Amino acid sequence: MADDMFAPPVNRAMKVLDRSFFQKTVPASAARIFKPQDIARCRKALQLSGDTLPNNRIQPVRPDPDAERAQRGGKCLVLRPEIVHDDRTTWSPRLRDLEHDGTLGVVPYQLHLDYDYFTYAEITAATIPPPEKKNDDEIPQGFTLAGHVAHLNLRERYWPYKHLIAQVLADKNPMVKTVINKLDTVGAENAFRTFQYEVLVGEDDLNVEVHEQGCTFRFDFAKVYWNTRLHTEHERLCAVFAEGEAVCDVTAGVGPFAVPAGKKRVFVWANDLNPESYKSLANNIKLNKVDSYVRAFNADGTDFIRTASHELLNTQYAVDIMPKIKFSRSNPPKTKPSPLKTLTQPRVFSHYVMNLPASGINFVSSFIGLYANVPGVPASEIKALFRDRKMPMVHVHCFSTKSDDNVKEKDEICAELSRQLAYTITPDMDEVDIYDVRDVAPKKRMFCATFRLPEEVAFREV
Repeated sequence: MADDMFAPPVNRAMKVLDRSFFQKTVPASAARIFKPQDIARCRKALQLSGDTLPNNRIQPVRPDPDAERAQRGGKCLVLRPEIVHDDRTTWSPRLRDLEHDGTLGVVPYQLHLDYDYFTYAEITAATIPPPEKKNDDEIPQGFTLAGHVAHLNLRERYWPYKHLIAQVLADKNPMVKTVINKLDTVGAENAFRTFQYEVLVGEDDLNVEVHEQGCTFRFDFAKVYWNTRLHTEHERLCAVFAEGEAVCDVTAGVGPFAVPAGKKRVFVWANDLNPESYKSLANNIKLNKVDSYVRAFNADGTDFIRTASHELLNTQYAVDIMPKIKFSRSNPPKTKPSPLKTLTQPRVFSHYVMNLPASGINFVSSFIGLYANVPGVPASEIKALFRDRKMPMVHVHCFSTKSDDNVKEKDEICAELSRQLAYTITPDMDEVDIYDVRDVAPKKRMFCATFRLPEEVAFREV
């Protein structure tokens, strides 16, 4: 089957979408089924023999091409274009047998395709000129979805086609109600990682609801940072946290790490400097009913590392895990059930998360002397807390260049960590991992540097 037979008509001059232009008739053949009770049997037999049209987007059972037969409920099966109705040499033996015993007849069929048939990729390829050079930007196919909002980041050469691209995207994705195009680089002009945008399709309503890791997140996408493509990274780090641990989420955003961790009964102190992120974070904590485990803060990240660590040392808090007992209002339990167990919040964090790749690595210097001079708590008492547990793990996201093996990038990231800590960190050390998160640009990659906080750094006198 020639692919171009099913390709849409081409119009490189189209700037405003004209859906009626995308009409095409493909000459084919069809197996006319004489008795309705034979349709399922013939369909199965002709699929096995390879006679039916191998196209999942086309319904193979169709009304008979003869109007009178169709009006009486007559059906046919669309066949491969290579099968010619009046050339039996193009038929399979099975098709010939079914025709010979009078079960079906082979007739000409005009297969009509319209805008609804063609995909986003096919329509944009038929309307947007291809790259002039091999290394030029390809026609945009990807987009990121946040709730009902699809956001594009179109290169300049596609700006004349932006409304057409957005409209086709919305047409072909039922969940999409609004399509926006970014006008600047995230974080380039705003420390909160928000961005300027233009609405290409739909209303300027960016209040979205997103579901991830069994949690619901609600926020104004125009005012906070969210990246759906980081869902795998959110899951990866949350899997590291264990029930009953304490986690310091330094740049928590709207809670993609903190809220799922709270679902696992992890105590999380979650912070974000952006007031809008903090507001959404606090709402998402309540929405997902994890307020027994997750606290929201609105502070500078570099300060929060120290203040949260010090405050946790002096905080006493526990949660009773109660059994789930079914009862009715008319027959309430006579005695209060005993807790299955009690989780006591630790006095020290087991993990610090800094998901601010543009500048988060600069926060690492806040760990120098973290436990050296805590008001009211001697360093010896804090060291005693770590006799039965290891020093905390630090997970800091950062950007670097791209290479096939990441060797140079890992060395450079560790060199910067060493500079920030005034302590040597190398990629080959135990409990040091420079994890490749994702590509973010042709020459840019996001990493997560994980290392165990050295005791010498945390208790260094400064």
